[in-house]
Amino acid sequence: MRKQLIPLGAFAWVLILAHLDSALAEPQKYPAKPIRIIVPYAPGGGADIVARMIAQKMAETFRQSVVIDNRAGAGGAIGSEMAVRALPDGYTLAFVSGSYTTGVALIKPPYDPVNDVTPIILAGEASSLAVVHPAVPIKSVRELIDYAKTNPAKLNYGSGGTGGFSHLITALFELMADVRMTHIPYKGTGPALTDLLGGQLQVIFGSTPSTAPHAKSGRLRAIGVTSKTRSSAMPDVPPIADTVPGYYAPLLYGLWGPRALPKEVVTLWNTEVAKLLRTADMKERLTNAGIDAAGGPPAEFREVLRSDIERWQKVIKAAGIRSAE
Repeated sequence: MRKQLIPLGAFAWVLILAHLDSALAEPQKYPAKPIRIIVPYAPGGGADIVARMIAQKMAETFRQSVVIDNRAGAGGAIGSEMAVRALPDGYTLAFVSGSYTTGVALIKPPYDPVNDVTPIILAGEASSLAVVHPAVPIKSVRELIDYAKTNPAKLNYGSGGTGGFSHLITALFELMADVRMTHIPYKGTGPALTDLLGGQLQVIFGSTPSTAPHAKSGRLRAIGVTSKTRSSAMPDVPPIADTVPGYYAPLLYGLWGPRALPKEVVTLWNTEVAKLLRTADMKERLTNAGIDAAGGPPAEFREVLRSDIERWQKVIKAAGIRSAE
């Protein structure tokens, strides 16, 4: 009997070890570890606010940590390239605003901004607000134009960086209204907004999510919205187009990953974020921030990126904007 127990015991251990090897060899179901979403802008801007809304809910859905990693600098170029160069395993993604398309329109990056990324979903489109410090004697877009014409280059406006979205939509306004102000670029809209609140700047064309709360509190004065119609977040503020016919500057928000991201990861994120965007709670939160929830397939988001880049390339050329000021 003793001679039989030894080989039987050994055989049992072989079966256990084989089972463990097989289990370890099987790929773990995604997501099996924390996910990082790079936001290539400073904290406090519109993209950061929306990304955190989505990250919080996706962490609950996936039962994994979804961490926001702010990597500001160069108008979003630094963080965007980090995401492009990341391992395409689904654990590093990027959440960008319209500054992504304006930035690559200004400076051609060392990668293809459309084909070297894997679009996941267009999360939303929003208006921006033209806001001024309350100490500035300007209460409307008409008064902003008149003041700027009378005092050329005397008004300082902030942006999230040269070639960033807030810069180019203000440059578009200057072109169409035939006025000239002085551009002060920052490493993100958040720091620019801080200086506007402190009175170091006079004007910002900033995202509604980041500027509306300050306008509602009276710390800033909203004078115009960049959408064709009034924003649900600031219904008392008229469109800039009422004073400058044809002016329109929508702001996109979207999620993408590096090239060659697994299809199942793209499908999972697209499906779950689309579900989230359809919930009453998320719709209300986005609406209050002046954002229209979007959605749609990844291919649709790719076309939005392509067309947006082409549009801003034309504005950059017309305004004579260079990469350094």
